Amino acid sequence: MAQWTSAVGAAQLARLLKSQQDRPAGPGTRRPPAYRALADGIRLLVLEGRVPVAARLPAERELALALSVSRTTVAAAYEALRGEGFLESRRGAGSWTAVPAGNPVPARGLEPLPPESLGSMIDLGCASLPAPEPWLTRAVQGALEELPPYAHTHGDYPAGLPALRSMIAERYTARGIPTMPEQIMVTTGAMGAIDAICHLFAGRGERIAVESPSYANILQLMRETGARLVPVAMAEGLSGWDMDRWRQVLREAAPRLAYVVADFHNPTGALADEDQRRRLVDAARSAGTVLVADETMSELWLDEEFRHGGMPRPVCGFDPAGSTVITVGSASKAFWAGMRIGWVRAAPDVIRSLVAARAYADLGTPVLEQLAVNWLFSTDGWAQAVELRRAQARENRDALVAAVRRELPDWEFEVPRGGLTLWVRAGGLSGSRLAEAGERTGVRVPSGPRFGVDGAFEGYVRLPFTVGGAVAEEAAVRLAAAARLVESGASGGTEAPRTFVA
Repeated sequence: MAQWTSAVGAAQLARLLKSQQDRPAGPGTRRPPAYRALADGIRLLVLEGRVPVAARLPAERELALALSVSRTTVAAAYEALRGEGFLESRRGAGSWTAVPAGNPVPARGLEPLPPESLGSMIDLGCASLPAPEPWLTRAVQGALEELPPYAHTHGDYPAGLPALRSMIAERYTARGIPTMPEQIMVTTGAMGAIDAICHLFAGRGERIAVESPSYANILQLMRETGARLVPVAMAEGLSGWDMDRWRQVLREAAPRLAYVVADFHNPTGALADEDQRRRLVDAARSAGTVLVADETMSELWLDEEFRHGGMPRPVCGFDPAGSTVITVGSASKAFWAGMRIGWVRAAPDVIRSLVAARAYADLGTPVLEQLAVNWLFSTDGWAQAVELRRAQARENRDALVAAVRRELPDWEFEVPRGGLTLWVRAGGLSGSRLAEAGERTGVRVPSGPRFGVDGAFEGYVRLPFTVGGAVAEEAAVRLAAAARLVESGASGGTEAPRTFVA
């Protein structure tokens, strides 16, 4: 398969640079020379993932015309970028974006902390909340009461327990998307679902289009399957997808799969509207691309505007037969990460293929946990537990936002209306260095490059709504201390974390 190289047209690059200029400048900011401003703008677009790494840039003359500047200005800007390692050129082949070889390697921050570290380290690495009691206990008790008949069987249900498959299908039907149990496979979490889909559809070397940024663990899973990731920049702010860019990538790269999170995107919190969803499904269908829609965050709306039906129609609502859209759901975000139950909704023939391939993977999902989720779905337990989860996440979000604004006023972000994460531009600091320094000041935070492809998003960190109250305030204090270490060039210093007990 030929390598696909993305290209950024002169008009598109001019539009992206203009959107940067519209951002307010800090007080006392001096205007740099025109070539320097252009070089800085292109470099920032690369680091923020708005322009992919290895994307071909327009010729000097074309960009000069689009920007209404001299060709000398563009040539000087390109030369500056080459000197900094953000541009590579070859005579007769043009110029394309790059990331310097010495760009920091993302620090740790996504793996769960060991229990012995919880007293001294505030963990902002995992976007997961504690179990919503008493509903976890009640669900397990209900599952134990239902277990005896299943205990007399072999216990292997590669497609999932029939009762749970029927219940999940009924839930989709209630949302206006008629679904049969034959369209459902129960998996070991959303990760298990996407791993199975990737192995079925995207062999080694196949292209998968992904949002940029996207969920770090999914990106790593796809890399390990041997897929080639094609990043598609998100729209500015929380407005969802850049549909012009999606149409271009699907048309020109023809990826086998595309992976999207339309509902309170992880990490940005963006929510795609119905028109974007419809247009993306149409574009994927035209390109022959299978669209994987991850809706694990769909029930985690936090603002009251969504209480009475304000959420957009699910992506699969624009392809109810499941011929183009494969939907992935999970109990892990809306209920508890320890409840490793996910599911796939797709056309029956796709489900049969996924089930057949499962014989060489994990054989099936634990019966007791399936029974627990089925109990939650068949009672008011799920609705009550998710409402508790929303209240907790909303309170944590508001506390974290207030604390970060107070302690780190130069950091920029938009407050999402749902989900579990805040995507923060860290005031011009390196997210990787902040993650490294945070380990020393007592707060664990994942750096932006974890959520990008090829080193993008160095100036970002992700902050989940997993702590609230005094712990959120202390987390912001420790982040501010980490920022001071980075600013002083002493991110490898020895500032000790204070012990904090919630």
